[in-house]
Order: sequence, then structure tokens, then C-alpha cells
Amino acid sequence: QVQLVESGGGLVQAGGSLRLSCAASGRTFSSYNMGWFRQAPGKEREFVAAISQSGSTTYYTNSVKGRFTISRDNAKNTVYLQMNSLKPEDTAVYYCAADMVFPTVIIGPPAHWGQGTQVTVSS
Repeated sequence: QVQLVESGGGLVQAGGSLRLSCAASGRTFSSYNMGWFRQAPGKEREFVAAISQSGSTTYYTNSVKGRFTISRDNAKNTVYLQMNSLKPEDTAVYYCAADMVFPTVIIGPPAHWGQGTQVTVSS
């Protein structure tokens, strides 16, 4: 079992940057593939980025490629999402996700979700 706690959300102007963090409890963090999803008001939750257990493989949705970077530090039980060149359409609640199976942190639903952190990008 793993518990996920996100942080780092906030209000930023378009073109700005934010770094989200997701801290995981438990001693098996390195066994989980990790991902980020987001949900905008009135829309379904959608995949953003994923990273494999070792960090050697990453995957992004097309709309964030070149702007967002997912990374992890297994020694700190933490996964990050560096978001640059933010756009108003990136406004959403961002959720951390964990699953033992890599495709599942892309397709969803993953076995574990965080509680979410709000990101608001003003124009």
C-alpha cells in the first residue's frame, strides 16, 4: 500500500513555471510506476505524464511535450512534475498516481491516487 501527497500547486501567470511534488509513504516506492493526471472543471480526468519504476522511461501526453518534465527520486520517495511555459488551458487539479503496471499509469485508473493540488494559470 502507498499513500500519495501532492504539493506545489498555485496561481501563476501564463508563461510561468511551477514544480509539483508527490511524496509517497511506504518502503516500496521504487516498485511503483508513477504518473500525473489532471482534471479541469467540467472535464474528465486526463493523463499528463508517466515515469517507470527506475526512471528510465517517461511518457507524455502531446499537449505538454516539450513543456513538462516528469522525474523521480527513489531515495526521497518523491516524484516531480516540472511545468514550464504554462498556458491557461493547463489550469486543473493535478493528481499523482501510482501503479505496479506501467501502461496503467497512462491509461488509468491507477491503483493509488493522491488528493490533488490545484494549478491555476492566469492569462
